[in-house]
Amino acid sequence: MSHPAANNEQLPPITKSWVRALRAPRLNLLWLGLAGVFLLAITEEFARIPTSDLASSGTWSIALGWSIPILMAGLGGMFSERTGIVNIALEGLLVLGTWFGAYGTVLTGNPWIGILMAIGAGLLGGLLMAVATVTYSVDHIIAGTAILVMAPGIARYLSDLIFPQYGGSITQSPTIVGTATFNWPFLAGGELFGWKSPDVLGAVERLDVFFLSHIAGILRGFVFQMSWFTLLGILVIPASAWVLWKTTFGLRLRSVGEDPDAADSLGIDVYKYKYYGVLISGALAGFGGGFLSVQLSGLYKEAQTGGKGFIGLATMIFGNWRPGGTAAGSLLFGFTETLRLRDPNAPHALLLFVAIVIGLLAIRAIWRRRWQSAAGLLVSGALVAWFYLGTDSVPNQLPQITPYIAVLVVLLFATRRLRMPAADGQIWIKE
Repeated sequence: MSHPAANNEQLPPITKSWVRALRAPRLNLLWLGLAGVFLLAITEEFARIPTSDLASSGTWSIALGWSIPILMAGLGGMFSERTGIVNIALEGLLVLGTWFGAYGTVLTGNPWIGILMAIGAGLLGGLLMAVATVTYSVDHIIAGTAILVMAPGIARYLSDLIFPQYGGSITQSPTIVGTATFNWPFLAGGELFGWKSPDVLGAVERLDVFFLSHIAGILRGFVFQMSWFTLLGILVIPASAWVLWKTTFGLRLRSVGEDPDAADSLGIDVYKYKYYGVLISGALAGFGGGFLSVQLSGLYKEAQTGGKGFIGLATMIFGNWRPGGTAAGSLLFGFTETLRLRDPNAPHALLLFVAIVIGLLAIRAIWRRRWQSAAGLLVSGALVAWFYLGTDSVPNQLPQITPYIAVLVVLLFATRRLRMPAADGQIWIKE
């Protein structure tokens, strides 16, 4: 029995060109996104608990905001590991970013100054990590753990020293204000030179048409009530891809993480590029922490990062050490966090969504005759479906551990597609 893909040779030339166009790698993410929206629409239709918020613009607008700190930590981890340094200190760098972002805003009244101070704090933390791991060849895990322990202590000491003077306390800062939000003209009804434009996506969303309104609601969430800091965070994604794959700097950065000996033999300063990677990592994590305190929370609060640095590392693995995949994972985990905050019942409906996805993956595995993977997926899907049918709610902790469960699933069933930098985690000493 021949595989369907082999029949492409029997198609007319015009048809084959259309097939190749539809299978272009750049369109894969589009088809995957449309399939995800369709499954969300089905979930809303058949879930036993009303879940109209699953695809609403309000939900996805908040999810986009909550994904930014995770995204910055994930991209920071990606830059660091592309040079071979495992930066598990990202959680601590986020903590430093939250404190200095809030302090800078309290001190000056300007959230942009606060974000710059957060980035600077992340840079200093990244520099400490680089000195330990690159210059002194300290084990990456030990160095990262030391910063993880130090950062909350530093933040608490500084809070006790400074924030009471401004009306805060040892555990939190005074309330601060981030940048104003805006809607994109035409797409979400934003203003254009003082003229209020039509809200095209909002009109389609309000039609309440299956699938079409779901697409419009999700797309509108990406252009509705957006802050300037959110837009800046989104722009980091294409900028990271361009730097890593379209510039000489990015090529050298990646070569250091793949084969430092070969890079050194070509005259590349391996130590210098390792420093670059870890410093960029720290700056991005600092920005993510500042975004969390200044824009999302409106204050610094002790332990407010809630493990987002570790979740960022999870999204990096989920995204196969690439900006696009890391962004997709960050948005997914930001979405689950948003549902937990907006509607405690909504995460239960996601169990149905997960069961459907696992079932489709099992069918795909059967089609490709990967019997072992298919069996594992069928068992997993059956367990999720049984849990959904047998309960009316899920523990509040489940959405919090979803990123780690997702990464475990990816590691179990997509190991062949995951490829970390070859020299990731290795201590390199110049001969």
